[in-house]
Amino acid sequence: MLNLVLFEPEIPNNTGSLIRLSANMGASLHLIKPFGFEITDKRLRRAGLDYKELAKVTEYENFEDYLDRAKPGRIFAVSSKVKQNYAEVEYQEGDSFLFGPETRGLPQEVLDQYPGITLPMQAESRSLNLSNCVSIVAYEAWRQIGFIGSKSV
Repeated sequence: MLNLVLFEPEIPNNTGSLIRLSANMGASLHLIKPFGFEITDKRLRRAGLDYKELAKVTEYENFEDYLDRAKPGRIFAVSSKVKQNYAEVEYQEGDSFLFGPETRGLPQEVLDQYPGITLPMQAESRSLNLSNCVSIVAYEAWRQIGFIGSKSV
């Protein structure tokens, strides 16, 4: 399946929405600390509703802990600072999509290590909402691998 990776997420509502998304598409959600909220935050619970029990969510102390424990295959760094259009990449089962914190994005040293993909936007736009961005990329990758596990293929 696919892996959605949030590097130091800051907004509980986004993370809660992505718990729900990952449960509904069968993706694994990886959360890399530090978080900008408490994992017990009521906004996180409300956005994720009752999906936390259905989702595969793993927390990591830092990026190195994620790499050591998750042992990801291909990692795509998603950023507005790169040129490769997300829709022009061929995805595979097991791919990981790394998203940075809402207010600052991925650090340059992380962007330098992995192939980057971006979502097209109007020239004057700065960024998309994190949960929207993850949803767009995740569903394109899931579509490409045949909506594995879906009840409506």
